[in-house]
Amino acid sequence: MRDTTLLFLVKKDNGVITEICLAMKKRGFGVGRYNGTGGKVEQGESILDAVKRETKEEIGVTVDTVEKYAELTFEFPHKEEWNQLVHVYIASVWEGDILETEEMKPEWFTVDSIPYETMWPDDIFWLPKVLEGNHVEARFVFAEGDVIAEQEVKVV
Repeated sequence: MRDTTLLFLVKKDNGVITEICLAMKKRGFGVGRYNGTGGKVEQGESILDAVKRETKEEIGVTVDTVEKYAELTFEFPHKEEWNQLVHVYIASVWEGDILETEEMKPEWFTVDSIPYETMWPDDIFWLPKVLEGNHVEARFVFAEGDVIAEQEVKVV
C-alpha cells in the first residue's frame, strides 16, 4: 500500500472552519471530481514534503504550516495498484495566489455548500468530521464502479 497526501486550504472565522478550497481534477486519478490537493509520495520524499510539493504544483500556493487531521485507508480489491494510505492535512495559511493549473481548477465553497455529489463517495462520511476539528482514522473498501463495499470511520 502506497502513501499519498491530501490537503485542504480553509478559511476560519473565530477558529471555526467556514470555507474550504476544493479543486476539480482535470486529468489523472479522480478526474471530474472535486478534491483537495495531493498525490503520491515520491521515493526519498517525506510525507510532509510531498503534501507541500503537490499543493504548489496543483494550485500554485506555498504552504509551510499544515496540521494532520486524518489517515484514510483505501482498498480496491479489483484494482490493487490503487490501494493507498492517505495522509490528510489542513492549512489555513499559505503564500501566493490560488491558481488554476493543467491538473486542477480550484474553487471556494462554504462548509454548508460542499458538493459531495461530485466528490469521491467516501468524503461525506469523514470530511464533515475533520471540518468540525476532529481527527479521523478510516478504512474504505471500494467495489467496481466506485461503490463503497465496506467502511469504518473512527474519531480518534
